[in-house]
Amino acid sequence: MNPFAKQPNKADTAQSVWFIIFRMMTYFVLLCGAVVFFDIFYKGGKVIFKAEPPFVNTTFLTEFPETLHVFDNPVTGRKCEMGEKEFQRFKLSLKEKGDALQSATYVYSAGGIFPCIVGTVLLVLGSMTIALVLGVMAAIYLSEYSKHGPFIQWVRLAISNLAGVPSIVFGLFGFGMFVIFMNWNVSLLSGWFTLAFMVLPIVITASEESLRAVPKGFREGSLALGATKWQTIYKNVLPYALPGMLTSSILSIARVAGETAPIMFTAAYVVRDELPWEGLKNTGDFFFQGVQALPYHIYVVSSKIPQNEYTQRVQYGTAFVFLFIVIAIAMASIFLRAKLRAKYRW
Repeated sequence: MNPFAKQPNKADTAQSVWFIIFRMMTYFVLLCGAVVFFDIFYKGGKVIFKAEPPFVNTTFLTEFPETLHVFDNPVTGRKCEMGEKEFQRFKLSLKEKGDALQSATYVYSAGGIFPCIVGTVLLVLGSMTIALVLGVMAAIYLSEYSKHGPFIQWVRLAISNLAGVPSIVFGLFGFGMFVIFMNWNVSLLSGWFTLAFMVLPIVITASEESLRAVPKGFREGSLALGATKWQTIYKNVLPYALPGMLTSSILSIARVAGETAPIMFTAAYVVRDELPWEGLKNTGDFFFQGVQALPYHIYVVSSKIPQNEYTQRVQYGTAFVFLFIVIAIAMASIFLRAKLRAKYRW
């Protein structure tokens, strides 16, 4: 036995036990997340992808939601599933039996989710643009121009507290402020500003930290060469802080895209016959159009109508597409952040 070897004691044993517990809890959380994602991708993938060409359910991705009709086809004698439009055309084609044709109907279980995809992308892009512009401007003021004092500390505390406010409160705020007081009604503009204000604390905090992380030598060197304070911020500070600011946008995208309560009060309709840019008298009317959105559609299909095997297909298919869109937008932000980091190294 080596007399110089470290002898086990209670502290080392406790440390080993806690290490195992922490590792197992971490793996458990990862396993739970993996199970959820696997369930969505497996069941949703069967809705989106097909075994025969073109291998993608283009109907689900390109058409509007419809009522599903399930009936016994009097011509073939087999059980048949048709959307509302196709079912009405089929009834007209039956001269004698069309009036007597009976079917079981399932709301929002046929057609597709194309307007929901469009609405979600518009809401995410518009709200993130507003949040980044306002958030970066506020962060520049707090980091570069403001004098540290009780008032600025109070402002930072208020921003931190706003980050923990429930989304339903932001939804009610947006409904009262933008929909009623500003008279924007249920529209893209109301949804954009409501969602932007909801993620604004995250953007401000992350952007301010990114600005502070830029070395002071960058500022001092620029000022010593005769540049103004704004020129210093614009040329020598902001470009190097952009990767960190994009990190805040990545964190905010998932929250903006997945919120139901704010858009339910300010921007989303259960069903809409036209896309936001259709049927407009003036170009400016585009901003005052309500939209459909994937999270609200999932909420309606999952809780507001009777559940059955047909609605389950729509739920998982919508969730699959929704996750894909969020991942795609986040990956685009990550790619842009990586490019900026490679360009501005210090």
